[in-house]
Amino acid sequence: MSNIYIAGIAMTVFGRHVERSLDDLAAEALRGALTDAGCHAEDIGAAFYSGITNGQLQGQYAIPGQVVFSKIGIEGIPMFNVENACASGSTAVHLAIQHLRAGACDVALALGAEKMNVPDKMKAFALFEAGWDVSRVDENFATLVRMGEGIVPPPGSESDKPYSRFMQIYAAMCRQHMKTYGTTQRQIAAVSAKNHQHSVHNPFSQFRKPFTVDEVLAAPPITYPITLPMCAPLTDGAAAAILCTEEGLRRIGADCKRAVRVAASVMRSFTRHEAGDRERNISRLASLQAYAQAGLGPADIHVAEVHDASAMGEIVQAENLGLVPFGEGGPAAERGDFTLGGRIPINTSGGLESKGHPIGATGIGQLYELATQLRGEAGARQVQGARHAIQENGGGLQGVEEAAVAIHILSKD
Repeated sequence: MSNIYIAGIAMTVFGRHVERSLDDLAAEALRGALTDAGCHAEDIGAAFYSGITNGQLQGQYAIPGQVVFSKIGIEGIPMFNVENACASGSTAVHLAIQHLRAGACDVALALGAEKMNVPDKMKAFALFEAGWDVSRVDENFATLVRMGEGIVPPPGSESDKPYSRFMQIYAAMCRQHMKTYGTTQRQIAAVSAKNHQHSVHNPFSQFRKPFTVDEVLAAPPITYPITLPMCAPLTDGAAAAILCTEEGLRRIGADCKRAVRVAASVMRSFTRHEAGDRERNISRLASLQAYAQAGLGPADIHVAEVHDASAMGEIVQAENLGLVPFGEGGPAAERGDFTLGGRIPINTSGGLESKGHPIGATGIGQLYELATQLRGEAGARQVQGARHAIQENGGGLQGVEEAAVAIHILSKD
């Protein structure tokens, strides 16, 4: 197969952009990606749009990509709308890669954009409630929260404010890991504090305030063991990637020294299994497939971006990706293994907890960070000598795991 490259990639600042439109954010991301690749909109042969809030929050159903693209200078080419929960952005990239490998074009665009901060915050929270089988909500919820049985939340560790029920599910997953492996709330807080420290050096991050472990533990509770800084916020933002075949790189005259090779691109959906069967977890299976595709292993990875909608996600996914053994994620986080300068830096961007989580743009934002790292352009958050990077981006819930997971491995040859 022809090698596929990220020729250009860009993102807006993630955050609360109350005065800016969705189209304006998308246009900024597109301009940045085109400039980065050194090409023009006319060079793009196909476009993949990732966004799940357009209908619910802006009233634009059915053809959100065509509408957004028409306003930012792209028309006439094949356009595809991608909705795959929180994995939507990475799914758009995966589909663009398949389009290129099929020979349908030699330059493709993946763009994700969201405006999640609206006056009625509960409308945004409702989006998360749609990320599972809505015909079996009570059954789903009961099954998932049962994972946390056996640990009683301490007094004062539950918020009385309304949050998505997914936070209770994240908390149940935390408690199961705590029961199984002895993971502590302090270790989970260490992940959050580390990511907030990383975000200080990321000019595109929604939050750039550092936290200590003790400050994370003392922050307002959501539901035990999760506190507010351990959670991803509602976020507005956009990100875009220009992907090319080798022929496409030559045609647009891209700087081959800055092009980043996609060594692996894998998508998987859930399978039915017991909650404690970690070897059959969707991310575990997808990562093994990606390593085989790339001809690499976990020991070859220099930096990772993983889906941390809550801080516990980083611990679980570091284990699923084989970066540490099962049960060792908590101690590794507390030792500083995942910190810049540590054995395997994870979420150098600040992660979803700090950088933000504009659902459709999230996965492309993760890839922006990794491409920046492999190019040696990450400044104060640079991982020295980084040549291989892995991304994990999950979305929705089905059974006892994510409904969809994308894994990408990037390499700088």
